[in-house]
Formats: sequence, structure tokens, C-alpha cells
Amino acid sequence: MRISPAVVIFDYGNVLSGPQPAADAQAMSAILDLPLAQFAELYWRFRVDYDAAQLSPAEYWYAVARAGARSLTPGQIAELNAIDAPSWSHPAAFMADWARALRSSGLRIALLSNMPVTVRDYVLGCSWLPEFDARTFSCEVGVSKPAPEIYQDCLAKLGGRPSDALFLDDKEPNIRAAEALGLHAILFTNAASAASELDARFQLPVTLSNLIDSPRSAD
Repeated sequence: MRISPAVVIFDYGNVLSGPQPAADAQAMSAILDLPLAQFAELYWRFRVDYDAAQLSPAEYWYAVARAGARSLTPGQIAELNAIDAPSWSHPAAFMADWARALRSSGLRIALLSNMPVTVRDYVLGCSWLPEFDARTFSCEVGVSKPAPEIYQDCLAKLGGRPSDALFLDDKEPNIRAAEALGLHAILFTNAASAASELDARFQLPVTLSNLIDSPRSAD
């Protein structure tokens, strides 16, 4: 028997948004004068603390630079922020439209994301981002997924039970943490594979698979 969730909770990066463009990562690595592979490792090494507001934007970039034996000026930090925040603002195919359609159908939707304040402030200005019934950001809660407190914050804002919620995220530890709290969850890799799993496990008023198929039907 398929499950009928009352709430769908979306991760942001690599679920609602597409991946960071390679050109943006290359531009940031050039500012730091680091090889791209080394920059990518250092970028993520300190990101959990940055997402949880344990580091300010300047502290984060100084940490990245020090670990790469580089120095930064305040002007370069401003340049890095000006590239980093917009780099996470590109919508993934179908997902924002599906979230919007779910909400129009009467389901509640929420955004639950590990995100630093600079990215949050930029993303909230994106016209393609749907309206949500609740939003939880790590930079506001002070912890990042997969800590249980961040899921509990989102559920409290929704006023719902874990068993009423379906959660989509692109990282397995985050999915397992959600399931441990009683949420239903799907590990997101792309819209097509998510649509297949959704059809098999869940009863929803608007299906992602129909949204994906509709452009083909119009041809």
C-alpha cells in the first residue's frame, strides 16, 4: 500500500537547485590561486561549520585560504562571496515546478537546507523559488543536517508528525537521519529516478513523473 504524505520537505542544493557550475568553482579557485581539485576539497572541508553559522563569511574564506597556504584581502573575500552565493541559484529541472504544484494541490511543502547566510540571502531573492509553508536553514538553527535538531525544527514549524512527512535529499546520511526520526525519505539523484521511486512508494495528488512526461506529450 502506497503512503499518502501530508507534507513534502525539500533539500535545496542538488534537489531544488542544480549543482554549482564548474565555471564558478574555477573562478573561485583562481582567486585563491589553488588547483581546482584542492580548492574543492578545502571548500567543503569547512562548509559544515559555515553552514551552521559557526564561521562568519570572512572566517570561512580565511580558513580555506590558510589551509591552502594562501592569504586573502577583504576585497577578494567580497569577490568570493559574490561568486559563491549566485552559484547555488540555478533551478534544477522540474523540481521547483513540482513543489509549487504540490502546494497548489493542498499539500504543505517545506525547505530544509544546510546553507550559509550569504547563500540564504541570495537564494531567497530568486523568483523561481516556490513559496513554502516552512523554511529551516542551518545558519538560523545553528546545526546542520544530519543533526536531529534541524529536522525537529522543520517539523515544529509545520506542526506535523514525522510519519506525515516525505523528505528528499541528495546525501545518504541526511536521509538515514530523517528515517531514524520517523520521516519517509528518498535519496535524490535526479528527477527521473526520484519520479520512479515516488510512483512506487507514495500516493501524491501531483506526480513528478507526469510533470517530466508532459513536455514530451506536447511534442
